[in-house]
Amino acid sequence: MSSILVVDDEDQIRRLICQTLEQAGYHVTEARDGKEALRLYRLAPADLVIMDILMPDQDGLETTVALRQESPDVKIIVITGGSDMIGILNYLDVATMLGAHRTLQKPFEMKTLLETIHAELQAPSPHAAYSLRAQES
Repeated sequence: MSSILVVDDEDQIRRLICQTLEQAGYHVTEARDGKEALRLYRLAPADLVIMDILMPDQDGLETTVALRQESPDVKIIVITGGSDMIGILNYLDVATMLGAHRTLQKPFEMKTLLETIHAELQAPSPHAAYSLRAQES
């Protein structure tokens, strides 16, 4: 059973995602912001992190960078929403440049989230592939 850390400051969204993932058989931990996410991840690293971008205290972009520095192989899916389509797309592009493997724009169907999670968990880590190639040389 894979473990997933869900990070979102919106209680209803975070709880809905957590319930959906638990029903799908995942072990789920939740955090309200980036600082709490880092603390929880350090205590028990998750196989995958699902993280909102716009949060108080420490946003998802800053947290993505911190997670990537501490654990280069962590798999990250970034989610965000809002009314400014241009801003959302820019945030998602930046998240990808900072190390998120996949992004989803809110609102999204839970089926889409589950498919994205499954694909990400099945995908090899780019850092693991690099390490394997380096060992073979």
